[in-house]
Amino acid sequence: MKTAAKVNPWTWIPTLYFAQGIPFIFINMVTMVLFTQLGMSETEASLYTGWLYLPWVIKPFWGPIVDILRTKRWWTITMQMCIAIGLGAIAFTLPLPSTMDIAQGVPVSSFAICLFFYVITAFCSATHDIASDGFYMIALDTNQQSVFVGIRSTFYRCASIFGQGGLVMIAGLLQSNVFGAAAPAWKWTVAICAIFFGVVSIYHFFMLPVPATDKAVGGGEKKTVGGILNEFAGSFVTFFKKKHVFLAILFMLLYRLPEAQVVKLCQPFLLASREAGGLGMTPGQVGFAYGTLAIIGLTIGGIIGGICAAQGGLRKWIWPMALATSLNCVAYIFLSTVQPDYATALGKIEVCCAIVLEQFAYGFGFTAFMLFMMYFAEGPYKTSHYAICTAFMALGMMLPGMAAGWIKEVLMGNSYANFFLWVLGCNLATWIVAGLVRGHIDPAYGAKSKK
Repeated sequence: MKTAAKVNPWTWIPTLYFAQGIPFIFINMVTMVLFTQLGMSETEASLYTGWLYLPWVIKPFWGPIVDILRTKRWWTITMQMCIAIGLGAIAFTLPLPSTMDIAQGVPVSSFAICLFFYVITAFCSATHDIASDGFYMIALDTNQQSVFVGIRSTFYRCASIFGQGGLVMIAGLLQSNVFGAAAPAWKWTVAICAIFFGVVSIYHFFMLPVPATDKAVGGGEKKTVGGILNEFAGSFVTFFKKKHVFLAILFMLLYRLPEAQVVKLCQPFLLASREAGGLGMTPGQVGFAYGTLAIIGLTIGGIIGGICAAQGGLRKWIWPMALATSLNCVAYIFLSTVQPDYATALGKIEVCCAIVLEQFAYGFGFTAFMLFMMYFAEGPYKTSHYAICTAFMALGMMLPGMAAGWIKEVLMGNSYANFFLWVLGCNLATWIVAGLVRGHIDPAYGAKSKK
């Protein structure tokens, strides 16, 4: 194992953030597809997966422990091993009980056991996020952080695409070519994720650098219960004493308001029948559209976002990046209005181009959000403060996501087109909070220093 200075960041940043994204995307987004394919309504699935967001919302309550005890490297690798075990347990307890079993009252406990492993895995994933984000800020200097912010966002989003596209495609292929049913197909798809995490934890054990600064807060002092509690309280107090903290919280809650609703229903929309307002695509087709060409748009958007931020700084680019986030809504408004037929050559081009566009917009626009959280978390408790920032981000994703199915079915008359128009209007909140925080950002932050 080498020191941070001797390890090329390219050898671990892509794999670390790809690994960070997989369990989050699987639990909060892919599970939406899994549950609906196994018989749940969109409203029920939105509610269940919305509650599974909770560990990312409340993680600041144990985030300081990652700062106070052990190293960020140790927490990162340990949580990857725990996630592998948790995903394996989910695979073992799937599929969901049948309607007949539920009527007999037998499988309620079976479903509860499956949800229990979902919750445990979610808590491990949230802890892994805390540790890996803290490790990123410790292992890299501020210049490197600005350069690689687009790369880490890109590979995190690649995990999202792999989850929403690749995993769905794998499940679809297993269903159509091997098992002939959704339940066993998903069971083995989740098992593949568990195996992946077992492998990636071994890889990172050898490849993650060992930064000299990767030490527990107050590492030179003997850890007493009182000392741990004092450090724990200090991490929260210092966060809420930061200048413009409530404006920053508002930004973290509302910047992703449109996306929080789109991600819950974009894949159910693609899979829904044309009579129901969807595109009538198969899981394999959705997986192909999300798992191949979409990566091009995401990668280009993330890299361009990182380059722009590194050259001009966060303050200069936050407004253009906030405006770009509305393109994902525009793409789905087009698809839900025109309803192109994916079976035709023209329809396939229209669907793929729209998805590439919305992924490009995400890769470019999300760069500003990530940089702002790192900017606001600066200080001795940067790991736990960044965890608090991401918790507010998760809350901003959780609550609108929980309501997305209800908004579409009740308020929007069960119309996908009306729902995506509503989400487009929600971009107003994104633009407003971006404009409000812009004036309080250091113009030099994120920009390449001039010699």
